[in-house]
Amino acid sequence: MKMLKLRTAPVLVAWLALVPFAAMAQQHPEPAPGYQPPYQSPAAYPLNIDRGASGLFQSLQKLKTRASIMMVVAHPDDEDGGMLAYESRGQGADTTLLTLNRGEGGQNVMTGDYWDQLGILRTEELLAAGNYYGVHQRWTRVADFGFSKSLEEALKTWGHDRVLYDVVRQVRITRPLVITSVFAGNVSDGHGHHQTAGVMAQEAYKLAGDPNVFPDQIAAGLKPWSPLKVYARVPFARVTDKGIFDYATGHWEPVRFKNYVTGTWIEGVPSKTLEIPEGTYNPFFGRSYLAVAREGLSNQKSQNDGVGTPLPQPFGSPYHLYASRISGGTLPATETGFFQGIDTSLAGIADYAPASDRDVWKAKLNALQATVDAAASAFDAIDPSRCASALAHGLEQTRALLNDVKSSALPDDAKYNMAHELSIKETQFNDALGQSLGMMVVATVSPIGEKPRMGPFGNMRGNTPTYQYAIPGQPVEVNVHVANQGTAPVQIDSTSLVGEGGDWKWKAPKAVATSMPGGQASEVTIDGTVPQDAPITKPYFSRPDLEQPYYNLDNPAYLGLPTMPYPLQARVLYTFAGVQASIEGTVQTTHRVNGIGPMLEPLLIAPAISVRVAPQAGVIPMTSTTLTLKVSLRSNVKGAAAGDVKLTLPDGWTSSPAVAHFATTRDGEEKNLTFEVTPKNVQAEQYKITAVASYAGKQYSEGFVTIGWPGLRPYPDYRPAQFRATGVDVKTAPNLKIGYIMGTGEDVPASLEDIGLHVTQLSAQDIASADLKSYDTIVIGIRAYANRPELRSFNNRILDYVKNGGVVVVEYQTSEYDHNYGPYPISVPADAEKVVDEAAKVTILRPSDPLLNWPNKITTTDFDNWVEERGHGFARTWDPKYIALTEMHDEDQDPQKGGLLYAKYGSGYYIYMSFAFFRQIPEGVPGAYRIFANLLSAGKNSQLKAHAAHSSKRKQGSSD
Repeated sequence: MKMLKLRTAPVLVAWLALVPFAAMAQQHPEPAPGYQPPYQSPAAYPLNIDRGASGLFQSLQKLKTRASIMMVVAHPDDEDGGMLAYESRGQGADTTLLTLNRGEGGQNVMTGDYWDQLGILRTEELLAAGNYYGVHQRWTRVADFGFSKSLEEALKTWGHDRVLYDVVRQVRITRPLVITSVFAGNVSDGHGHHQTAGVMAQEAYKLAGDPNVFPDQIAAGLKPWSPLKVYARVPFARVTDKGIFDYATGHWEPVRFKNYVTGTWIEGVPSKTLEIPEGTYNPFFGRSYLAVAREGLSNQKSQNDGVGTPLPQPFGSPYHLYASRISGGTLPATETGFFQGIDTSLAGIADYAPASDRDVWKAKLNALQATVDAAASAFDAIDPSRCASALAHGLEQTRALLNDVKSSALPDDAKYNMAHELSIKETQFNDALGQSLGMMVVATVSPIGEKPRMGPFGNMRGNTPTYQYAIPGQPVEVNVHVANQGTAPVQIDSTSLVGEGGDWKWKAPKAVATSMPGGQASEVTIDGTVPQDAPITKPYFSRPDLEQPYYNLDNPAYLGLPTMPYPLQARVLYTFAGVQASIEGTVQTTHRVNGIGPMLEPLLIAPAISVRVAPQAGVIPMTSTTLTLKVSLRSNVKGAAAGDVKLTLPDGWTSSPAVAHFATTRDGEEKNLTFEVTPKNVQAEQYKITAVASYAGKQYSEGFVTIGWPGLRPYPDYRPAQFRATGVDVKTAPNLKIGYIMGTGEDVPASLEDIGLHVTQLSAQDIASADLKSYDTIVIGIRAYANRPELRSFNNRILDYVKNGGVVVVEYQTSEYDHNYGPYPISVPADAEKVVDEAAKVTILRPSDPLLNWPNKITTTDFDNWVEERGHGFARTWDPKYIALTEMHDEDQDPQKGGLLYAKYGSGYYIYMSFAFFRQIPEGVPGAYRIFANLLSAGKNSQLKAHAAHSSKRKQGSSD
């Protein structure tokens, strides 16, 4: 897709080259050496494979090595999860997954969320998957602008230096020894976003160590970093004597791959330097690393409804080495692993020191390695606490080493790098010690006015629903449950709460020393108040419109994190064997999900009143004398709340009522208000209406919806309480009765009310047995043949309905439709064409066709100002009885005439339409409404009936 902002992209790239984000760098300091992601795991409990002996064994693996690796991909679900799980969980490498965008331009088979809301959904899906991979996660600021057919388009749209800036910054922060990518920067990668990820992995390897590249990062406190190797997975694209197949364009290209580090070309497919044995069995897991990763990938349901787990068998993932700083840059033909030739022992940290000082530091680090070895030797799956003494000693040693480094006369760069790696070891020792002892903390807000129940099976606190949102100024009570599940006693030194932003005040003492024997637990209740200036929990990034292909940072300090940190953390300091350690947990709330049961989810900070309008975009017919606007309010006040709502309107417009009163009695209560708006002299331009609520002396004009599906951790998305409407000259046939068979992830039916069409959604029972003749038109929504089995089973009823005079409009479908479900043969294969340039030229093939002339005269201007794409699932072949009305294509793409087809069948009409109306209509694109209105009105189009009758007579005459 080509965004409208493209016209300024060349200027932007030039500006980036001259002023590489200097203004941004001034807004927030860079992390200190040893920086760890402040984003904490928000889960109340770790995965089963991270608990007990299994979790401790993996932690011991990590303590043995300083290996670190970063994988760079384009979207959620691009990652090689099996490789990540193998390196992190099997080899102990400190593993980071850097994803360029959040998948905003993708599909959604789970919910009706699209665009930036889909980006939030896919972020949470990837975080859930990443728990299984065992990785840290980072993001850049660019947004998925839809399918991109070339590397050049992606770099031009995003701005090459904008992407590179963020990738280099993350490399300098995390300082991986090895960088890799799923992608090679070639047409084999599938499309332009993927190619960009492959290019960025290699360019960041080459440039992150140069202090003259983005020097503002260095001025802000980061140090240059030169990874030692860079790889990419060996492409699995189709290669024949024609060349390599470019899936994005459908063309064959020469089989050659550019090395973006050296600027040279590899003729042929890159060789396999090494293979990661992802199918390796792990006895602690009872399955392979690939199986663990696929279970994680199954959380990424929005794109394909999840994946299955592979059967046990060997499986390897091949990688090619593109550049190395080992052995003078000589590239070996084969390797056994990513870290071959790199000293990944703890003593290798001493290599940062000058040669004259290394022996001293190696001796100290070898002593630390000996402690790790002692802990590993003492490991006992039945009694993990046998490792605890060695781990406590190792934590003490690491802290002493850190102090020695900081107070030494080492060069600054050596100090920085040694402190970075030792800080990682300090965190790993701390976590491993807690695992060996069985320490755990679970912190939950207390239900208001209700005490936790003790049942026959223990403390039932997790079953008692609580509020999910706290508001500024609200009292909070947090129960911190600390358990020593092991056999060794510990001393609890303090239990405290740490807030994110604002000045949190707590009444309870933060240091209550107590001895806790093994197998015991205790609870501390801490009272406090949410600060008035506590930040609302929401995405730290936003953009003014969908045409901007990157995010602005509302809080630049969080750049790179998945989300802003959750508002409250419980922290417990304890002492074992004379060494103090800590355990932390995000403060949770409890609610019930139908079909799942009680769920613990992080506490969120929300405004007292949330205000939303739905939909947020649409059209106003120029003939309209009234517009109905629906405003939804949610109270997060813990008790009664009352206030007023009014609309900010365009000049001359009025509303009834002018002011609406609302009153709620409890937290979470919602109110729906309806305003009848009287517009004045509607023209073909955009209008904005904003709802503003007043409560307790404050005004509120934004609201949130919770993004997620049942079982996925929810996250709020905030939008201004604003309705954007464009005046449009649109007409529909009178008294239309429309049935709608919903597919997946669309919100078209609600938007059709803008033009006075009220839609009835048809259930499975309706499809099977209802009287379909009562509808003038039936719409089959996107991907309905994939997710509505009853539609496939009773397709004969759909065809009978058409034959008897009905109209069916089929929106774009996937390959499940490719079984001649239409009245005449039509093919929409798995690799059906798409037109991704939303501004691609459109040719109307039959300008006088009645379907394009009533009730609205359709011209090429109705295809102006579309968003993201023209359409998906263009028909490839069709029976001559279908009439093709349009042609469009991307640059270098064959003409696509299968976007809008219709055929008369019996007394009715069957229409296949691949246009992306599921994107255009909710965004208020005028032409999409006008075209759809014609299709929905086809059954009452007298011109169409006369045309069909005339055509029938002509055919009869020709046959005579």
